[in-house]
Amino acid sequence: MHYSVSLKNLARMQLSAFVHQVELTSLGNILITMKAFNVSSYALPMITVIAGKSNNTTKCKIISLSDAISLERDVEFSTSKEDLKAGEPKWANYVKGCIANFPCTVPGFDAVILSTVPVGAGLSSSAALEVATYTFLEKLTGRVSKKQEEKALACQRAEHEFAGVPCGIMDQFISVMGQEDHALLLDCRDLSTKQIPMYDINEFLFLITNSNTPHKLSSSAYCERRDACYEAAKVLGKKSLREATLDDLQVLEIQKMPEYVVKRARHVITEIQRTVDAAAALEKDDFTKFGELMNQSHDSLQKDYEVSSVELDTLVSSAREVKGVLGSRLTGAGFGGCTVTLVRKDAVNEVIDVIKKRYPGKATFYIAKPAGGARYMSTDIAKSDFDSDIENA
Repeated sequence: MHYSVSLKNLARMQLSAFVHQVELTSLGNILITMKAFNVSSYALPMITVIAGKSNNTTKCKIISLSDAISLERDVEFSTSKEDLKAGEPKWANYVKGCIANFPCTVPGFDAVILSTVPVGAGLSSSAALEVATYTFLEKLTGRVSKKQEEKALACQRAEHEFAGVPCGIMDQFISVMGQEDHALLLDCRDLSTKQIPMYDINEFLFLITNSNTPHKLSSSAYCERRDACYEAAKVLGKKSLREATLDDLQVLEIQKMPEYVVKRARHVITEIQRTVDAAAALEKDDFTKFGELMNQSHDSLQKDYEVSSVELDTLVSSAREVKGVLGSRLTGAGFGGCTVTLVRKDAVNEVIDVIKKRYPGKATFYIAKPAGGARYMSTDIAKSDFDSDIENA
């Protein structure tokens, strides 16, 4: 029996045992197509677990025990790559995509999936499922990825091709590469990474607040922003906005580009610099500076990139009222989902109380710390480890 657990903080995140933790992105929500920086993503103590074994056939039978799935909890399909097609239930498409992008033939198997990651909350539940599945397949077949980048990219392709979601790459990278007490800096230009230590964060914690208004990444809004950034880069004669500077914004204005194109470009260009500054702040244990950058990031996401919402803005502004809060911003793709707040430990209860008073909906709260990425677990330790993760989620 194989366990795969994906601990994904953002991303956030196998039975012969695969655990994958969820991922949280504090800064740098930049489209992968813009070849920018992503930073301060780290894995959360929420988990997606896959438990399973080979069944000596060419078909897989999977049951999902996730509370987020109300219908079609079980599915059966051929593992032959020629037969794999997207369909219903939608959650199974992520598994199909991983099988389709796996580098060798996948035998039939029986598996059960259990996840504590909220769906549609911007905490990368899809990447958690993908990376947990891929880790499970590695153990099932004995074919382990030589490079972590290849594994992350295969999971991204699974989401593009079978779920129809034009996601970036940060969620998959942190789900694969997450390390305890570290954030991950990813340069999307060349996919180079750097682990940023967060050992001295003991005085603070990250409070995740779920607005319980699900975001929908598959919408045209994502494509509109991507296309606007492409258009801006093209006018500037750049391969991507990763090469642009603030001075280039004047060129866009002189060229009389539409206001929304200038705003999208301004967010991307300034967010890249904030990301670099955030990594430097973490390396100096300057959490005050990091919090300031979080605030600037949300304001830019709200006004220039326009991916926030009334609900998210209410959560952020409410949190910022509390003296012990260093910074607060949306996390994930926006348009709903969650916020992340950097707060002193002795002020977290006050933050929760203020949000409950100010927010008209019913928010859900999670206290997070940087955790590890996807890993294999033996059946001997899987249950105790899983119970511990559930307790701390």
